[in-house]
Amino acid sequence: MTGPRFLLVLAATLLVTPMAAPTLAQDYPSRPVKIIVPFGAGGPADVTARQIGNILQENFGQPFVVENRTGAGGVIGTVEAAKSPPDGYTLLMMSNTQTANESLVPLAQRKYELMRDLAPIAPVNYSDLVIVVHPSVPAKTLAEFIALAKSQPGKLNYASSGQGTPYHMAGELFKTMAGIDLLHVPYRNSGEARSGVIGNQVQMMIDAVTAMAPNVAEGQVRALATTGKTRSTVLQNVPTAGEAGVPGYEATIWLGLMAPAGTPKPIIDKLNAAVNASIKRPDIAKLWTGQGAVTMSMTPEEFDKFLRGDIVKWADVVKKFADKPQ
Repeated sequence: MTGPRFLLVLAATLLVTPMAAPTLAQDYPSRPVKIIVPFGAGGPADVTARQIGNILQENFGQPFVVENRTGAGGVIGTVEAAKSPPDGYTLLMMSNTQTANESLVPLAQRKYELMRDLAPIAPVNYSDLVIVVHPSVPAKTLAEFIALAKSQPGKLNYASSGQGTPYHMAGELFKTMAGIDLLHVPYRNSGEARSGVIGNQVQMMIDAVTAMAPNVAEGQVRALATTGKTRSTVLQNVPTAGEAGVPGYEATIWLGLMAPAGTPKPIIDKLNAAVNASIKRPDIAKLWTGQGAVTMSMTPEEFDKFLRGDIVKWADVVKKFADKPQ
């Protein structure tokens, strides 16, 4: 097509195209939205995704349905999200598992690049972890556990919800900073790992305070230390790792939402505004405080910067243990 007719069509296209995305955002969502959780049911990501999904459903009048796609340390669910249509109807509830996997899991195995194939929407919250042991372990304090591990190099083991998960990374960081040798036993998800330490199949686990606190209260495990800068609001009688003998040790699990790369910016912004409004609700803040979680609020651009920084942070940690037995 050439001449005046081509110019008319081109002009019409330029006029219509800029309006398409805002119109799409105004109508969004017009059908159910799927939130993929690449971790097991009952863990922090699953619970938080359902809480946020319920609020978004109230706000938008459309179902936000959580689907658990577990396996390969979060890779399976992340790949599914990354390959989904970029229309806003598939979201990913992710954590520092995904940022750690960028350096821990080879690209050939991941089959995606986080910052290339997914778009940041918003962080949600973060929570401290707790170091627990089975009650049969002859260590009442973190210092005693470290001494026990040093007396039996490689004989004690710890559970995690999979390679590259925050629990695994926290465990490797703990080993490095405490100067001990523990055997890593990865499970398919945090629920199975939790059952492993409760059932005395493994001696130790570093788990989210929100998930493990009930087991501590019931005496199924013994809490040795929490991993934040200050004591947990949930386990106030448990010292921090810094207080208990590993100065400077800190580890958290944070959660956030991403969408397939190419999702229209107006939809990203609409979801970001809705999530940020949701986490500022007094009832949600109170609920999460009671669970030991702290809200996080950022723009998509701020979250993008945060993610890139976290990728670098965990790459440095991985270098310290990548050549050691897992």
